Amino acid sequence: MFPKRLTEGYQAFLQGRFPNERSRYQALGETGQSPEILVIGCCDSRVSPEVIFDAGPGELFVIRNVANLVPPCETDSESSYHGTSAAIEFAVNGLKVKHIVVLGHASCGGIRSFYDDAEPLSKLDFIGKWMSQISPVAERLGPSTGDRDADLKRLELAVIEQSLSNLLTFPSIRRRVDAGELQLHGSYFGVATGVLFVRDPATKQFAPCVENPTALKS
Repeated sequence: MFPKRLTEGYQAFLQGRFPNERSRYQALGETGQSPEILVIGCCDSRVSPEVIFDAGPGELFVIRNVANLVPPCETDSESSYHGTSAAIEFAVNGLKVKHIVVLGHASCGGIRSFYDDAEPLSKLDFIGKWMSQISPVAERLGPSTGDRDADLKRLELAVIEQSLSNLLTFPSIRRRVDAGELQLHGSYFGVATGVLFVRDPATKQFAPCVENPTALKS
């Protein structure tokens, strides 16, 4: 049976949001989408970009995977599948987005599993293989600080930095960034606090997106 929660949610959508935005949905259905922003976020259920940025239909093109990772551009055998890279290619070359935002977050389960060297969830260990991409990142960070929470946050932020670097390995992204047609951004969401931190490209430091946020700093 289809989940009751989804049926009830859809009914609420039909009675509320859809009538209020009917013209927008109709235009999107007839003319297609043209979002200017690509958000690459984690598939964690607590970190929905559309909710965090209060976005309406058609405003954001969203890619979500475990730990908001962007793999480096690869052109290997035809038997390989690159879901994240394919979606990036469509957003950059098809939709011509003007901004790419890598959205990391606190309490990331994927990063915690890597940090703890957790046991595989299945024999196939898809998560372990995916998260192995951040091994070089962890190595560059060096020894533990002795504070588990500090180590995890440090790694979460470093993964955002790595994803931004990997985006520039895609020739079309590098070309458009160099031409001033595309901007890359890093951000970090405090799940418990609601505070959004944004990366300063000059200093590579993260600071609250807005001054004096009403939510408590993480």
